[in-house]
Formats: sequence, C-alpha cells, structure tokens
Amino acid sequence: MSQTVNITAASRDRAGKGAARAIRREGRVPGVIYGDKKEPQLVSLEYRELMKQVQSGRFLSTLVDIDVDGTKVRAIPRDVQFDPVRDFIIHVDFLRLGKGAKISVQVPVHFVNEDASKGLKRGGVLNVVRHEVEVNCPADEIPEGFELDLVGLDIGDSIHASSVKLPEHVTFTITDRDFTIATIAAPSGGASGGDEGEAEAEAAEEAEGEEAAGEEEGGES
Repeated sequence: MSQTVNITAASRDRAGKGAARAIRREGRVPGVIYGDKKEPQLVSLEYRELMKQVQSGRFLSTLVDIDVDGTKVRAIPRDVQFDPVRDFIIHVDFLRLGKGAKISVQVPVHFVNEDASKGLKRGGVLNVVRHEVEVNCPADEIPEGFELDLVGLDIGDSIHASSVKLPEHVTFTITDRDFTIATIAAPSGGASGGDEGEAEAEAAEEAEGEEAAGEEEGGES
C-alpha cells in the first residue's frame, strides 16, 4: 500500500489575490484543506517542500499528514495549480479525510516479463492505452501500483481490467465493461498476416473506443 507523506503547513487568515501574492513572495504556496463536513481551512506551504512532493509523480494519489501549526490533518491532494506562463505552483487543494473515508484515485500499472511475450519477441510493440487505472478504495489502503504479466502474449492480444488482481476493498470506478489497458501491436510497417492481423485490428479498435468512452465519463467519482 501507498506510504503516507508528512507535510508542514501554516494557517493563514486572509484569502484573496493580494494575500496570495504576499504569501508567494515569501516563498510559500497558498492552499486550502476542505471536506469531512468541516469548514475549509486556509493554509500556506513551503514551496520547495511542496515541489519535491509534486515532482515525485504520484502526488495526487498520495496520502498526506499535514502538520498545521502543530495539529495534524490527514488529507489527500486534489488539485495543484500552476502559473500558465512561468510554470510554478500557485495554489494547492487538499481533501480532508475522516475516519473510514473512501476515495477514488489513479493507480499506475507496470508491465513485467516483456522478454517472455511472444509478440514482443517477434518485433511487436506494447501499446499502452491506460498508464493508470482509477479505483475506489479506503483512504488508508491506496495501492502503490498494479503489475500486469506479459508472459505468452502475442501480436493482437489485449490486456484487460480482468487481468488486474485487485486487493480486498478495492474496486474499479469503471464497472460496466472489461476495459482495455494495453495491446500487443504489430511493428510499424510490418504485417502480421491472416488471423493475427484481424485480431490486432479488432484489439486496436476496441482500445480506441474504450479510451474515448473513458474520456467522456471523465474525472473522479
């Protein structure tokens, strides 16, 4: 399961653009902690400490304990806003988590045993449709990632959600179909021929259709 990260913050009294600019001049980032049927709490965080966590690549699916002036608040980051011109962090939102809270998060998928895939050995290409999959889970049981085994997969084969071994209490947010995560595609300019070519074409069409459907469903639950 994902580890909890400790972050230090300070409470702030004033909202608004002027107050936010003043905080940024001090090398800090304005933020807010909301949720759990409590009043939103205005905070500021040290820029370098926050950027270090953001650059980890999994910030939005990481459980955090925020020390606000000596009081710890358990939360999960929900949004990081960047300046569109200078590309630095200008605001961060956290969702406060109560006891037993369930959340939806994106969990990365990792592919193993590529050297044991028949299709990749023949020059095929691993076409990843989803680098992450969205799941519902208890806030303190966020999976680190999912491993998908490529042993024996040939050109035209697909890897679906049913191939993922979900831990107890973890479910996919998409439940109406066995969505595609990746396919083994023929090499560019190559021909797989016969039934294999047809299977590859069908897999590609299926993957494209499901990816489009996923975009329409969008966002978090």
